[in-house]
Amino acid sequence: MAFRSRQRPRSRGWFFRTKQPHHFTFLIALALALLGIVGTRIHIDYVSTNAFWVVVAAYVVLALGTVIDGL
Repeated sequence: MAFRSRQRPRSRGWFFRTKQPHHFTFLIALALALLGIVGTRIHIDYVSTNAFWVVVAAYVVLALGTVIDGL
């Protein structure tokens, strides 16, 4: 009688599943990124002083859209 190992089968890729973000999530991230980039060239009150963080927020929105289902 052969004993079977109780280990989980190894899967390829990430340790969590990524998904394609919804169009609306992608458009929000794109708008934030473009707003941050334009804020470095043109003076926009809040965006120009925090342009780097606006672009980081766009990346975070896009990353969350790939991890969280339905976002």
